[in-house]
Amino acid sequence: MSVPQQELNRDIKQLIIDSLGLEDISAQDIEDDQTLFGEGLGLDSVDALELGLAIQKRYGIKIDADAKDTRNHFTNVASLVAFVTARQAA
Repeated sequence: MSVPQQELNRDIKQLIIDSLGLEDISAQDIEDDQTLFGEGLGLDSVDALELGLAIQKRYGIKIDADAKDTRNHFTNVASLVAFVTARQAA
């Protein structure tokens, strides 16, 4: 059963906050197209690993850390939502 896009969007934002301990911000503070790493939200490679594990656990999907396109899926919330939706449909 797939989750509506908007709900999944909110859920992923909350997952980012919860799994990375970002208590200073709320889901509303994260823009869908805001870059998650570097200049954007400021996440780093350790955060990427933790977030990847949290997404795998929450949504029951496999993320191949070595795949060339994996980094692109973690660009922003919108790309993560698209990735999770595609994987759930597969």
